[in-house]
Order: sequence, then structure tokens, then C-alpha cells
Amino acid sequence: QVQLVESGGGLVQAGGSLRLSCAVSGSMLSINAMGWYRQAPGKQRELVATITSGGRTKYADSVKGRFTCSRDNAKNVVYLQMNSLKPEDTAVYYCNAEITAIATIPVEGDYWGQGTQVTVSS
Repeated sequence: QVQLVESGGGLVQAGGSLRLSCAVSGSMLSINAMGWYRQAPGKQRELVATITSGGRTKYADSVKGRFTCSRDNAKNVVYLQMNSLKPEDTAVYYCNAEITAIATIPVEGDYWGQGTQVTVSS
């Protein structure tokens, strides 16, 4: 059974920092890319950052220079360090993982965490 669990969200003042973590649980997983998405109330879910298995990252223009995504492949954990937070960063942040195989069985699909709330006060 595969589960993604985010943590690290909370309330922070503008200009502050938070670090989100996402742990992928399950045995014998083959994980390709991972990413972070966010969704504010009444708005479309948007991509924040992606990271390949080799550690190459891409970011949305709105967070470049402020957010840093990293991963620990040995632990199957992906992180999102968020600095210089702005009120417009307020959203539920979701972790995503592209899992290509479970044990010896090929699979195709994205797995999602339950989300963690980030609220930035002005």
C-alpha cells in the first residue's frame, strides 16, 4: 500500500519560512519524478515545483528564488523549503509522486498526499 504524508504546514508571517516534508511509505517502490502542487480556495491546483530522481528541479515563476525543492531517495522523502513567504502563497500544498512499479509489477499513475495547509499572514 502506497501512502504520501505531508507535514510542516502552518501559520507564518509574511517574510517568514516553512519547510514542508512528504514521506512516501510503501515497500519495493520505483519512483520517478516528484513534485509539489498547491491549491487555494476557489482556484485551480497549480504546479509549484518538480524534481527528478536525479535531483533536477523546476519551479513556477511565482516561487523562483524563494522556494527550494529537494529529495532524499534513500528515505523516499521530498522537501519544499519556502522562504520569503507572501500572503499569496497561502494554499493547501500537495505532494505528488510518479510511481512506475510496485515490487515487480509495473504501474502507471500519480499518487497524492492529503495536503498540508500553509497560511501566510500579512
